[in-house]
Amino acid sequence: MTRRTADAGAVKQVLKRQGTPVTPGLDDIGAYLALQVADESHREVLGPLLVASGASGVVIHRGERIGAWGDPSIPEMLFSATKSVVSLVAGVAFDQGLLHPTQPVVESIDIPLLASGSDRRITWEQLLQQTSMWEGELWGKPTRVDAQSSREGDEAAAGAPGSGWAYNDVRVNLVCLALTQLLRQPLPDVLRTHVMEPLGASRSWSWHGYDHSTVRVEGAHLPVVSGGAHWGGGLFMSAADLALIGQLYLDDGGCPLSGEWIQRSWVPCGIRASYGYLWWLNDSAAVMTAAPTSGRCARGNGGRHLLWVDPARDLVLASHWTENTETLIAEVSRVLLPN
Repeated sequence: MTRRTADAGAVKQVLKRQGTPVTPGLDDIGAYLALQVADESHREVLGPLLVASGASGVVIHRGERIGAWGDPSIPEMLFSATKSVVSLVAGVAFDQGLLHPTQPVVESIDIPLLASGSDRRITWEQLLQQTSMWEGELWGKPTRVDAQSSREGDEAAAGAPGSGWAYNDVRVNLVCLALTQLLRQPLPDVLRTHVMEPLGASRSWSWHGYDHSTVRVEGAHLPVVSGGAHWGGGLFMSAADLALIGQLYLDDGGCPLSGEWIQRSWVPCGIRASYGYLWWLNDSAAVMTAAPTSGRCARGNGGRHLLWVDPARDLVLASHWTENTETLIAEVSRVLLPN
C-alpha cells in the first residue's frame, strides 16, 4: 500500500467520524436565519433563501479529491463565506487595472454614500479589510444593527477610516455596491465569465441580492448582490465548486486570477492580524485554535460553511452545514502532514 493510498483511507475514516453531524434546525431555514440577527427590529428577510440539504463537503489533496461526505454537488447558502468571493471579484478588477487598493474609492467611482467628510478618504483596501469605519444605511439596513460589529469588532465610535476593525455585513454590502459600479456589471456575471467558467465549474451556483438592491450604471439598473446572508441572498454554491476556488488560491493564481492578488489577500491587516482582504488567516491560531497555523479560510455561520486552504499541506477542504469543522480540519491535518 502506498503512502498516498494510506492517507486517503485515513482521511475517509476521519470524514466518516466527523463529517456526519448536521447542524440542527435546518428544517426551517427562515427561522434559523432569523436567529442569526440579534436586532429583532431588523430580522425581515430581503433576499431569497435556499432550503438546506444537509452536511456535505470534499477534501482535495495535491489536486486530487481523496474524500467527500454528503452530496458535494448540491448548492447551499454560503453565508459569510461569500465575503471571500467578493474579494475574488475585487481581484478581477485589480487584474484589469481598475482597482488600486490604497486609492480612495471616490477617486474611482461616483458613490454618494462616501461623498462627504472622512468617508471620502476610505480606500478600497480599507473596505476589503473591514477597517473603513463607515457608518450609514444601505438597502434599509444601518451598520449599527449588525451585532457582529460589537461582538467581534474593536473599533471606536466615529473613528477615522483605518483606525479600527469590525466584521459587518452592511459594510460588505457596500463593497458589493462599489464593485458593481467599478466593473459596470453585476458581480455574478463577472464571477461566471472570469472565474467559474475558466475553472470548469458547474452551472448550479447563483448569487443573489435583495428585492430592491440595484444601482443605475450607464442608464441601466444593475442588480447588486449581498456579501452575506443575514437578510437572505448571498452566494449559493456547492462544496465541489467552492473547492475549485480554493484550488485556484492554493495554486497561487495564474489564470484566471493573478498570484499578486492572492498574496495581497493573505497579508494580515495591521489592526486585526487574523484578517486579510475578506479572508481569515490562522497564522496565530486565533481563528481556529486546533487547526494548523498555515491555513487560510472563507467561513460563514460560525464555520459551518467553510473553505479551508492550507498551502503547507497542499490541502483544500470545502464544507457545508457541518458541525465541529475545527475538529474535522485538525484531524485531517494530522493525517496529511506538511509537504
